[in-house]
Amino acid sequence: MKKKLLLLAALLALALGVWQLGGGGYLYLKAQLAQVLLERSWAAARAGRKEARPWPWADTRALMRLRAPRLGINQIVLAGASRRVLAFGPGFMLASFAPGEGTTVISGHRETHFAFLPRLHKGDLLLLQTADGRLHRYRVSRGEVVDTRSSRLLLRRGRDELLLVTCYPFGPGPLGPLRYVLHASAERQPALVQGSLNKNP
Repeated sequence: MKKKLLLLAALLALALGVWQLGGGGYLYLKAQLAQVLLERSWAAARAGRKEARPWPWADTRALMRLRAPRLGINQIVLAGASRRVLAFGPGFMLASFAPGEGTTVISGHRETHFAFLPRLHKGDLLLLQTADGRLHRYRVSRGEVVDTRSSRLLLRRGRDELLLVTCYPFGPGPLGPLRYVLHASAERQPALVQGSLNKNP
C-alpha cells in the first residue's frame, strides 16, 4: 500500500511538472522531434518523390535544407509558412521566389527554429540546398525590425537574396506586429552537390 501511494505521488509530481512547463516546453519538444521525421521527408524529396510527406496527415513536405555553419544550425525547411507548418520547422513562404530566381523568404518561430537569428553576424555564411541538389550560398548583410502595420516585404524577381523572418522581440512573450528580418545576399552561382549537406562546406 505504501509503495502504491509513493508511486501515485511520484506520478502526480511528474504530471504537475509537465503541466508547469506548459506550452513553451511542449512547443520546443515538438519542434525538435519533428526535425527527425522531416529528415525522412527530405531524403524522399532528394530521391525525386515530390509528395513525400513527413507523416501521413501532414499538409506540407520538405523543400530545402538551411544551414548556418558557424553556429552549427542544420534545419529542414517546409513548404508553406502557416502557423501549423511553423510548429514543426521553418517554412518557405510560397508567395516568394525559389532560390536563385528572386527574393526567397523563410519564416520560423523566434522561440525554436529561428532563435539563432540574433547570433548571426554580418558576413556569416548561410547555405540553402534544394531537393534538386543545388547549393545556394548567401552572406548575411543586415538585420532589421519592421512593423507589419506599416511595411511589407518586397519580393523581387531576379534579385537573388534570402530573407529569414521571425517575430520580435526574441524569446517568449505575446505576439505583436513587429518582425525581425535578416537579409542575406547570394554569394555566387549555385553549385550542384550530390552528397549530404551535413558535411562542412
